[in-house]
Amino acid sequence: MRSLAIGLDLGGTQIRGALVDAEGTILSRRAEATPASAGAAAVVAALARVAQEVGAQARGAEIVGLGLSAPGPLDAEKGLALATPTIAGFVDFPLAAELSAATGLPVRLENDGIAAAIGEWRFGAARGLGNMVYATVSTGIGGGAVVDGRVLRGRMGMAAHIGHMTVVQGGERCVCGNAGCFEAYASGTAFLAKARRLATLDAGSALHAAGAALTGAAVFEAAAAGDDLARRLVDDEAEMLGLGFVNLLHLYSPQMIVVGGGMSHQFAALGPAIAAYVARNALPPFRDVPVVRAALGDNSGLVGAGAIAFEAAAPAQRRLSAAG
Repeated sequence: MRSLAIGLDLGGTQIRGALVDAEGTILSRRAEATPASAGAAAVVAALARVAQEVGAQARGAEIVGLGLSAPGPLDAEKGLALATPTIAGFVDFPLAAELSAATGLPVRLENDGIAAAIGEWRFGAARGLGNMVYATVSTGIGGGAVVDGRVLRGRMGMAAHIGHMTVVQGGERCVCGNAGCFEAYASGTAFLAKARRLATLDAGSALHAAGAALTGAAVFEAAAAGDDLARRLVDDEAEMLGLGFVNLLHLYSPQMIVVGGGMSHQFAALGPAIAAYVARNALPPFRDVPVVRAALGDNSGLVGAGAIAFEAAAPAQRRLSAAG
């Protein structure tokens, strides 16, 4: 019998689900809005609903389990959401156990950055590499790392919270409460906040008229058209990302850095300047490490979550084979 897994990706605004095979192929997918302010029970019910919808497409195949990619902080080992700031009620909440009870499936919980790293390592841009780092740059910044052919999880599965390394001592306040975090300077949220603030002060910029309605995509479009403020904003974003990535090169010594998340859609504009920053500032042995866009796009976390479900099911399947 063919074996499949369900991958779920829980975000602050959207829940996405997919039915995934062992080769990382998405066979069906669903999405719905996250009831983030409605409480933990409502979120679990929505997750279960999406899982059931994609699972209904299994057509007689065995579903071995469910992998859940979720924002942290988490205790992935115990299946707990420790203190997720974007979802009401996710404080010391037994997320894996509650979702398992709601779906009847074994659930493996993973930090969203690590899940996406697994997706890109197993099936995407870093396939076949023994050492890689994944960075998602979107509303916030998260990540995951593979070191010497093994997923780096650390205590409670919380390794590679790269968005909260300090890049500016005493700098801008981050949503985590600390000052100067990478996320506070280089996330999509930080980029857009800075763009809107500076656009209101520069009447000569094409960005000025948009005011609070200014979008990140509009900034990149204006930069491509030659607007001075927009070009400075894009250059500053690339430099700050480059700064963070140089730190990651020195910390993890990867063969590749893979960039996902919403800002990766602008990689054509950001990539060359990031590479130039790395070439100027990394130690010489690290300067040739490529920084590339995620090959799986927005599906990195979903595919990674499915792979996690297969990984969790493998020991049980081996035990059954041995017993037989």
